[in-house]
Amino acid sequence: MPKKDIPVLFKHHNFSFSFVSNSMAIATTIANRAPKVSVLLCFSIYFALLSFSCSRVLGQSSPVFACDVKSNPSLASLGFCDTSLGIDSRVGDLVKRLTLQEKIGFLVNKAGSVSRLGIPQYEWWSEALHGVSYVGPGTRFSNVVPGATSFPQVILTAATFNTSLFEAIGRVVSTEARAMYNVGLAGLTYWSPNINIFRDPRWGRGQETPGEDPLLSSKYGAGYVRGLQQRDGDPNGLKVAACCKHYTAYDVDNWKGTDRYHFNAVVTKQDLDDTFQPPFKSCVIDGNVASVMCSYNKVNGKPTCADPDLLAGVIRGEWKLNGYIVSDCDSVDVFYNSQHYTKTPEEAAAKAILAGLDLNCGSFLGQHTEAAVKGGLVDEAAIDKAISNNFATLMRLGFFDGDPSKQLYGNLGPKDVCTKENQELARETARQGIVLLKNSPGSLPLSPTAIKSLAVIGPNANVTKTMIGNYEGTPCKYTTPLQGLTASVATTYQPGCSNVACSTAQVDDAKKIAASADATVLIMGADQSIEAESRDRIDLNLPGQQTLLVTEVAKASKGPVILVIMSGGGFDISFAKTDDKITSILWIGYPGEAGGAALADVIFGYYNPSGRLPMTWYPQAYVDKVPMTNMNMRPDPATGYPGRTYRFYTGETVYSFGDGLSYSNIKHHLAQAPKLVSVPLEEGHVCRSTRCKSLDIAEQHCQNLGFDIHLRVKNMGSISGSHTVFLFTTPPSIHNSPRKHLLGFEKVFLTGQTETLVKFKVDVCKDLSVVDELGTRKVALGQHVLHVGSLKHSMNVRV
Repeated sequence: MPKKDIPVLFKHHNFSFSFVSNSMAIATTIANRAPKVSVLLCFSIYFALLSFSCSRVLGQSSPVFACDVKSNPSLASLGFCDTSLGIDSRVGDLVKRLTLQEKIGFLVNKAGSVSRLGIPQYEWWSEALHGVSYVGPGTRFSNVVPGATSFPQVILTAATFNTSLFEAIGRVVSTEARAMYNVGLAGLTYWSPNINIFRDPRWGRGQETPGEDPLLSSKYGAGYVRGLQQRDGDPNGLKVAACCKHYTAYDVDNWKGTDRYHFNAVVTKQDLDDTFQPPFKSCVIDGNVASVMCSYNKVNGKPTCADPDLLAGVIRGEWKLNGYIVSDCDSVDVFYNSQHYTKTPEEAAAKAILAGLDLNCGSFLGQHTEAAVKGGLVDEAAIDKAISNNFATLMRLGFFDGDPSKQLYGNLGPKDVCTKENQELARETARQGIVLLKNSPGSLPLSPTAIKSLAVIGPNANVTKTMIGNYEGTPCKYTTPLQGLTASVATTYQPGCSNVACSTAQVDDAKKIAASADATVLIMGADQSIEAESRDRIDLNLPGQQTLLVTEVAKASKGPVILVIMSGGGFDISFAKTDDKITSILWIGYPGEAGGAALADVIFGYYNPSGRLPMTWYPQAYVDKVPMTNMNMRPDPATGYPGRTYRFYTGETVYSFGDGLSYSNIKHHLAQAPKLVSVPLEEGHVCRSTRCKSLDIAEQHCQNLGFDIHLRVKNMGSISGSHTVFLFTTPPSIHNSPRKHLLGFEKVFLTGQTETLVKFKVDVCKDLSVVDELGTRKVALGQHVLHVGSLKHSMNVRV
């Protein structure tokens, strides 16, 4: 039986909904993420979780921790329990006390217990993509903590372009995670965020990412990680441990017969270092992330989890990761059984460990490492190194410091989850992310006093779970779009389609209510049945008869027609963009638990929209001719290949990266920018006597080489609101450089008719450099063009 049919079978059981949905989601996710798990085992997981959940409802349990000196005073004499020692000393003391079999038990996510040393079993796998999640066996909800704050799916949070918000969300999520840990409901290690580049619009997991731009993805990843991890008063301590995934060049799940377990991503060195690696580099260096997860796919013929250059070489060697490297779930099994990268399982275990893998999500290393050691394929010292990285992470979390209630976050509990402030932040995030793509005069904002009747139509108009996307947890509560709109005006409602697949639209019923209403809101788009993990799209059209429904309702409507797209990826909605009867278009991502309230805030003008698209919306013609499996970012005129993302794509768009309107007109004025930038070179440098197109980045000519850009930004309207200022540059046409790329962005709040000064610091070697064909970063010499809104400013970079 295919694993995708598991939830269908579970529907026939008459169990309590919250237990069923949580247990079903976990079992199904495990089936998706661990391809070798049998359907029977998934059933077992489901029923075990179900009975476990039912047994927990009567009360809370205690957190899991080591060195419980109160219960076992003899543990106080053990070096690894001595908090006065340094972490390296404590880890060394622990490792030397373990047998080989015990050590191997710490290479897998369901880490073994060593009762003689007071170490309990620990589950490493928890998720917190946009709130504490029930995906992963390390976390669950119960009557003690029935839900956690569910923020918008990451793609919408990215659309806020608000770096302080990225961090603030991380702080809330880590506080709720610690609170749940303290009552035995959660772990301390969270395999989030997903910072892969949203390279192709069909990718089912694009919704989990911060979009297509390396700078935005880098800022999001580092900011969210800092919010999750930073521990008050201890720069090396961890509040919870984050994990940046999936390393690297991972963005094909299941497209036309090619799946992630078999896909070989053929990536040029230039694209790897220019596009795919920067978010991970920033996560490690700027965010100081505690973990990086390697992916299922191969990159240029090698499984990422078996590639010593990518793991030990780059993550730990070049970037100096302070933490552990973990495999995606069953990745080691996949490269042995599905990719046939090694002849024996022992060889696979050895290759993974020697490449730099520290922890295996799955059981493969637990089953095959001992034989690999005994067969001489890997020595015990390599095992020691791996588990030392894992133990050091747990030490930084306080796991070996004894009773958590006596520690820094020991007072957190259920009262700190789903607080009013946290739920308001979820609503505020959705408000800031919602993108206004089209707005005809006299359309939005609607007046809540002038509108006496509002027709609300569409398969996503009254949804709950759709709003929180995937890798979700049970939310505090839901406000659906219909509920949010009905709180301000009288509404009539027709779904128009039975679900988003919309095989048959109920056009007449929808037209009827639209014809008699003062305004119409159509809420269309997708859900996890259209785009999801293990589910990439084939086309970019609205599913089924959604387009027909929208067009016919627009024709019949007597007032303004607002089309709302709820989705992770973009759609070809050219038909709506050019239809004068459709007066406004909003994209709301998957807006989280408060999505309906946030939507109403924007539609009725309580909030001035400020979101900007974090990805390009392509026409259907693009995917008709571009295979999802072609990883090349840059266009190829010889073959007609148009390139990918706003940085390289040469074709027409439906909407572009950074697009978004507000209810105010904003003007930019360039107040300060240089026309000439000189790069100092030492005597005898070859570029003093020879004309060079670019310079290798070297410390001696990069130090303190930068300048300021000053912009005056004015709100010409009467409505206050936030505005994102983008600073783009077009570099000289050398080394197949980007058409333009983002140097910086700043979100500012402007009351009506006011002006502010926005300053950007430009680091010449970092911001005005390009990656050459060999993957080397170089300062591009020649004319650079800065773009801010419609403004352009040329400047010359020379020696």
